[in-house]
Amino acid sequence: MERKVPTFATLGCRLNAYESEAMREMADAAGLSDAVIVNTCAVTAEAVRKSQKEIRRLHRDNPGAKMIVTGCAAQTEPERFAKMDEVDLVLGNTEKMTPETWNRASSFIGETERIQVDDIMSVTETAGHLIDGFGRHRAYVQVQNGCDHRCTFCIIPYGRGNSRSVPAGVVVDQIKRLVDRGFNEVVLTGVDLTSWGADLPASPKLGDLVRRILKLVPDLPRLRISSIDSIEVDPALVEAIATEPRLMPHLHLSLQAGDDMVLKRMKRRHLRNDAVAFCAEAKALRPEMTFGADIIAGFPTETDAMFENSLKLIEDCDLTWLHVFPYSQRPGTPAARMPQVDGRKIKSRAAQLRAAGDAAAQRHLKSQVGKTHRILVETPLVGRTEQFAEVRFTEPRLEGALTQAQIKGFEGSSLIA
Repeated sequence: MERKVPTFATLGCRLNAYESEAMREMADAAGLSDAVIVNTCAVTAEAVRKSQKEIRRLHRDNPGAKMIVTGCAAQTEPERFAKMDEVDLVLGNTEKMTPETWNRASSFIGETERIQVDDIMSVTETAGHLIDGFGRHRAYVQVQNGCDHRCTFCIIPYGRGNSRSVPAGVVVDQIKRLVDRGFNEVVLTGVDLTSWGADLPASPKLGDLVRRILKLVPDLPRLRISSIDSIEVDPALVEAIATEPRLMPHLHLSLQAGDDMVLKRMKRRHLRNDAVAFCAEAKALRPEMTFGADIIAGFPTETDAMFENSLKLIEDCDLTWLHVFPYSQRPGTPAARMPQVDGRKIKSRAAQLRAAGDAAAQRHLKSQVGKTHRILVETPLVGRTEQFAEVRFTEPRLEGALTQAQIKGFEGSSLIA
């Protein structure tokens, strides 16, 4: 008879997915086999609504199970979830990462006070949670959490707290274990990755961490870094981009807009020309480099001309993979008090951005036909190039392996090999 384990649902970012794996081990060890745990997202108002919808669905599908809700939406709006009839316990983002919380969870359930959420801003450390990979092909390593910036549209610092870094030695030791277990690619993750090290002795930079990993873990074939702020990229990281072939030629940039006035009203730390200059420099140093980017459509006060500047950023920065977010008003943020753009315009602008992003991705895929790539096999019939393009194989390959293959064509959003 198969052993029963806790049921997990994860919404939002890769960091949430990583933390769900840590919680899965702790909840299982605590004997919460009949629990349903929902790790929520708060990045937009729609993300919070989706979290609530998922809670209701899981409650219907798992009658009698205890429902535990955690994550960024639970941290920022705990009362909202505690009021739901389906929810038994609400845990904050700090509480969810400690074994003691899960060991005591059963005693919390049934109490009149269903909220276990402390002040996230009082947290000063982030321990490496030491989850040695999940999945069988690519491992994610959390090296940073929280954010010290206060962009006017963003609620995430109130869900994650201020920036905290995992010491380099802890990160290196974890990656060594991952390589020993056979992982061929490691992704460094965090909420504000380029702020890594600011709270550590001597204030090292992300580039120092990248170079240290590549030096001390010579058997690691591929290192990838997740979303970064281009304006905070340090000289050591630029040098690594130029000289380290094991650092993957794909960067996902937190750009958000392509108009200077919008960027100022967002309280971003870069202007349009800063983003364009960084992309040009990275491309010159590493010609095969591809860029992903987050862009918000319909930020408050955005005019048609301002939107056109964001649209043109796709070409000016040579962006390939676009994540488009229709602006979503978040109560408690400064942007929520600014003059709002009509919802129909937001929807139309998001559609234009997505169409331009799809066209850029198609141009990239077309340019890869005939080239030979080293591909990480994610499933027997699907893999990823170094630039993060999806590849579909015509014949099964060994999952988790690195394989050489020539690109024969492309279909939809995938290369064919």
